[in-house]
Amino acid sequence: MINDSLLVVVDMLHDFIDGSLACANADAAVANTVEFISRTRGDDLPVFFIRDHHPADHSSFSEYGGIWPVHCVAGTHGGEIDGRLKPFVDEDLVFDKGCDREVEQYSGFDGRNSAGQSLGEVAGMLEPKDVYVCGIATEYCVRNTCEDLQKAGFHVVLLSDCLAYVTEEGHRKALDEMRAGGIVVR
Repeated sequence: MINDSLLVVVDMLHDFIDGSLACANADAAVANTVEFISRTRGDDLPVFFIRDHHPADHSSFSEYGGIWPVHCVAGTHGGEIDGRLKPFVDEDLVFDKGCDREVEQYSGFDGRNSAGQSLGEVAGMLEPKDVYVCGIATEYCVRNTCEDLQKAGFHVVLLSDCLAYVTEEGHRKALDEMRAGGIVVR
């Protein structure tokens, strides 16, 4: 079922789970993601992690002209991957985005790993049949990541029980629009 596939976990970080920008359904989304990974690990499923990784004065923060409260500052607890997912983290497969103070980056496609490689580059080397995606928040970073993966030619499968969101309405609208655009929502 999962052979020749990979999983992209978007922004399952403390600030989006129970911190300054906590999202609805976040705790269940993390628990369901852990269960999915545990169930498919025997298939050697590579797990890629996207991490919002901002400087403390990032332009997306409201005090610097942006629309968001301070969140996911590099080196803080709020910016770290949830502890329940830590056993599945391979540092070579962690892609940081939002590192440039002046640039807002919602898509995991904009992230880079410690070797300077993009998500698309590393995923492309694996030639996956399917790219499973889960994370936080459906309306923003998850959607942008899914759409960029699809534009790059990957077959994207969104795990709907492994998502958290800013608003229920925005979540449902984003799911409908992604589905209409050819992304598989399961």
